[in-house]
Amino acid sequence: MTSTVVWGTGNVGRAAIRAVDAHPGLELSGVLVHDPAKDGRDAGELAGLAHTLGVTATTDIDALLGTRPDAVVYAASGELRPDEALDDICRALRTGAVVVTPALYPLYDPRSAPPEFTDPVRAAIAAGGGSLFVSGVDPGWANDILPLLVSGLGSRIDVVRCQEIFDYSTYDQEDSVRDLVGMGHPMDYAPLMLAESVPTMVWGGQIRLLARALGLELDEIRETLERRPLESDVTTATMGDFARGTQGAVRFEVQGVVGGEVQLVVEHITRIHPSCAPDWPLPPGGGAGAHRVIVEGRPHIEVTVQATDEDGNQSAGGNATAVGRLVSAVDWLTTAPPGLYDALDVPLLPAAGRIGRKQP
Repeated sequence: MTSTVVWGTGNVGRAAIRAVDAHPGLELSGVLVHDPAKDGRDAGELAGLAHTLGVTATTDIDALLGTRPDAVVYAASGELRPDEALDDICRALRTGAVVVTPALYPLYDPRSAPPEFTDPVRAAIAAGGGSLFVSGVDPGWANDILPLLVSGLGSRIDVVRCQEIFDYSTYDQEDSVRDLVGMGHPMDYAPLMLAESVPTMVWGGQIRLLARALGLELDEIRETLERRPLESDVTTATMGDFARGTQGAVRFEVQGVVGGEVQLVVEHITRIHPSCAPDWPLPPGGGAGAHRVIVEGRPHIEVTVQATDEDGNQSAGGNATAVGRLVSAVDWLTTAPPGLYDALDVPLLPAAGRIGRKQP
C-alpha cells in the first residue's frame, strides 16, 4: 500500500480524500488542513462521506511530513498564493514523496515554465528523490490527453479545439467568480483573470504541450476576448443576485498559430446565468457545464464530457475528474525515476481494481 497524505480539504481536497480512500493500492495516512476549526476532525467527515475513516486532520505540517509518506496530493489553492504553494510542494518533495497537484499553472508544461518555478522544484527533487506531476481539468486532461486521444481518430485535421462551457454560479468559490473573473461587476471593471496575457499564462502551456505532441511549430500564441452584460437582474441559487448591465458572460480563446493559421484553440464560454449570451454555445441537455473537444477536419469529430458529484453539481464533478487523473497517476509515479513530469509522460491508467469496489 502507498501511504498517501491529502494536503487541503476544500473543493479539490474533499474529492481527493474520497479518491484515495477508493483506490485499492493507496492508504490514506494523513490529512493536512489550514483552518484550526478542522484540526482533529475525521477525514471522512471533511470529505462528505457517510462514514469515518479513522484518520484525523492536523495543522502540523512538520509532524505529518515527518512520517515520510510515499505520496502527497497537494489540494490547496495556488491561484492567489503561487509562491506559498510552490514552497509547500517543494517541502513535500524534499521528503522524497511523489507529489500530484493542480495548483501551479506554469508547471502544466514544465518545458516552457519559467525558471523561478522549475529551479526550486528540480532542486527539491534532487535533494529528496521525489517526483511532481501537475494536472487538472482545464487546464488539465480536457486540454491535453483528451484532445490528443481524439485527434488520433481523424484523417485530415484543420483545427483542434478544446472548450469549457460552464455556468459559474455552480462554482463553489464566489470570490474568484465575482472578482477574478468579473461576474456581477460593471463592464468597465478589469478582472485579473481576463487581463491581457493572463489567459496565455494559464493555458499557454497546454497549447505548447499540444503542439509538441502533434509535431507542430508554433508561430505565436494569441488571445481573443468577448464580454456580455446581463440584460436583466438575475438571482442564482448559490451566489445570490447579479444586476442588469453587469458582466454576465465571458468568452475567450487562447490560440496556437501555425503557418499563419489558427490550428489549436482552448476556448472558454462562461456565464453566471443561461439567459446571458444565449447565442454562444451552451452545455448539451441544459446542464450547467461541459468539456468538449472538437476536431475540425474530415471527419468532423466532437466529444463532450460531463461529470457530476456532490448531489449532482457539475463543478464538483469536474474537480473529481481532475483528482481522478492525479490519484490514478500515483501508481505510475512511484515506480518511475524521480523527476518533474507532464501529461505526455504520465499515462492515464484504467481503473483496475476499482470497478464494483464498495466503500465501507
